[in-house]
Amino acid sequence: MERLNGTLRERVKVQREWKTHKSAIAEGQRIYYNFVKPHEALDGKTPAEKAGINIDGKDKWKTVFKNTLKNTNP
Repeated sequence: MERLNGTLRERVKVQREWKTHKSAIAEGQRIYYNFVKPHEALDGKTPAEKAGINIDGKDKWKTVFKNTLKNTNP
């Protein structure tokens, strides 16, 4: 969590229009950090993989979005 906060803080410095971490951009950053970005401290796994949530496919971003759309459209 501390590492994600540091990553967001660095991003906010560049995008000064962010008034809060509760924005679409912040949510995308959180999803990227937890489901797409591998971490050295987790032996190259994402936090989701370490928790047992695996994202199949070469392009994890695309897979996450497809699954989101599949689960939100009736």
